[in-house]
Amino acid sequence: MSYNIKSGIKAWAEDDRPREKLLNKGKQSLSDAELIAILIGMGTREMSAVELAKLILQSTGNNLNELAKLGVKELMKFKGIGEAKAISIVAAMELARRRKDTDPLKKDRIRYSKEAYNILKPYMMDLDHEQFWMVCLNRNQEVVKIIQISTGGVTGTIADPKIIFKHAVEQLSSCIILSHNHPSGNLNPSEADIKLTKQLCEGARLLDMTLSDHIIFSNDGYFSFADQNML
Repeated sequence: MSYNIKSGIKAWAEDDRPREKLLNKGKQSLSDAELIAILIGMGTREMSAVELAKLILQSTGNNLNELAKLGVKELMKFKGIGEAKAISIVAAMELARRRKDTDPLKKDRIRYSKEAYNILKPYMMDLDHEQFWMVCLNRNQEVVKIIQISTGGVTGTIADPKIIFKHAVEQLSSCIILSHNHPSGNLNPSEADIKLTKQLCEGARLLDMTLSDHIIFSNDGYFSFADQNML
């Protein structure tokens, strides 16, 4: 079998290069061959990584289950596939197999302030200085991500709304819960706490989000703005 010398992937339009396509359009936009091409990295002088990936897939009837059965030595029979590339493909196929055997991770759900307080405990217990945290939630009130916003001194820390909403948007949050601790144990909100909470409430509404709660945290208990109807 002979091949004409083709232009390398770098000569393709940016949206047609597998890595750039994944970054610009998302992983779902890539074909099986393009995903394998990313694992391969580089093709040969005769064919691009995508063309080489297509050749490998064709040998298995374009069936990923059959591809997963190929070992390192079998993959190395294809020109352009050395040991390192073959190992990358085998490792990726094994990870895919193990994923099938793994139960989906159950996400924590927050419906009440007490649940939020308990979820934040591992992050905020026993601190001798102030920290500001946020919990990003989806529409089902399930925790998507817990993020530290800032850390400060004994008497205060900075909570920049721009940073808070940047993280919220990146996580596609429908709701957010904010929390900061008072190392002194005093759970009464300061005027600054109240002002910031109102500001963040308004900002969340503009972004079609909900500020579900702002919790002042201490080792012995908490204050919930939501429970006190202060949102």
